[in-house]
Amino acid sequence: MTPERATHAPMSLRRGLPALLLGALVSISCGAQSAAPQPATTSSNPPWTMTWNDEFNGADGSAPDASKWTAQVGGNGWGNQELESYTTRTANVAQQGGTLVITAALEPYTGADGVTREYTSARLQSKGRFTQQYGRFEARMKLPKGQGMWPAFWLLGDSVDTAGWPACGEIDIMEASGAKRATIGGSLHGPGYSGENPLTATYTLPSGTFDAGFHVFAVEWEPQQIRFYVDDVLYETRSPSDLPAGTKWVYDHPFFVLLNLAVGGKLPGSPDSTTQFPQKMLVDYVRVYQRK
Repeated sequence: MTPERATHAPMSLRRGLPALLLGALVSISCGAQSAAPQPATTSSNPPWTMTWNDEFNGADGSAPDASKWTAQVGGNGWGNQELESYTTRTANVAQQGGTLVITAALEPYTGADGVTREYTSARLQSKGRFTQQYGRFEARMKLPKGQGMWPAFWLLGDSVDTAGWPACGEIDIMEASGAKRATIGGSLHGPGYSGENPLTATYTLPSGTFDAGFHVFAVEWEPQQIRFYVDDVLYETRSPSDLPAGTKWVYDHPFFVLLNLAVGGKLPGSPDSTTQFPQKMLVDYVRVYQRK
C-alpha cells in the first residue's frame, strides 16, 4: 500500500491489480487451527527462532499492545485514493477472543485532520517499536469480503522517512480485493518497479474463500531472495535476477510491519450496493523469526 499514505506509496496489489492477475495461480487447502507459538517449519526446513510476536490475547475490547504497535490516523486517501478515515477507536481496532479485530464501518466521521469520510477503519504499524532485517514474517488471518474491501499485511523499509518511497522498499506479504474472495497477492515495490508495475504474483484457493476461515500468510526473506507462502505452500520467489534492467534490489536493511483494512482505492474500487458493513479483518497472530 502506499505509505503515506502520504509519506509512502502504494502496495503492489493496491495499485497493480492487472499486473497481479498475470501472476501464477496456485491452489491449496484451508489452514490449520490456531495454536500456541511454535518454531516455524516450512519446506525450506530452516530452522527458525522467534524474535517478535503478538498473539493478541489482551482483554476483550482492549486496544492493541502499545509497546508493539502504533496506530496511523486520518482520511487523506493514503496515496491510494482510499475512502476511509483511520482511527484509534476500539470500535475500529480491538482485541477480542484472542484475535485482533480491525473493523471497517459505514459511518460519517471527521478526524483530527479535519477530513470527513463516510467510512472508518484502522491501520497499525510496528514502526518505532520493532524492525528486522531478513527472516520469516507470518500472520494467521481471516479476511473480509465485499466490493471495495482492501485488507493488507505488509512490510515497509525503515528508511522511508529519509529515502522516501519506493526507494525504502515495500514487501506486500498479503493484500486482497474483497470482491475476489479466493485470491490474494504478494508483491515487491522498489525504485523502478512500483505502483502499477511491481514484482507480483497471485494465489488462488482451489475451493472456498479467504473470508470463510483462517489462513497463514508469510514471507521468508533472505539476503538475495524473498519467498511468498500461503499455508506454507510456496507460490512466488523473487531475487535480484527478476528486477527490471537498471533497477536496484532494496531489501538489505530493516523493515517494520503493517496491518490495515482499507475501504475503496485503486485496487478494489469503491464499495457498491452489494457491500455489507461492517466488515472485519481478524488476525490470530503475527510472528517473526530469524534463522538460528
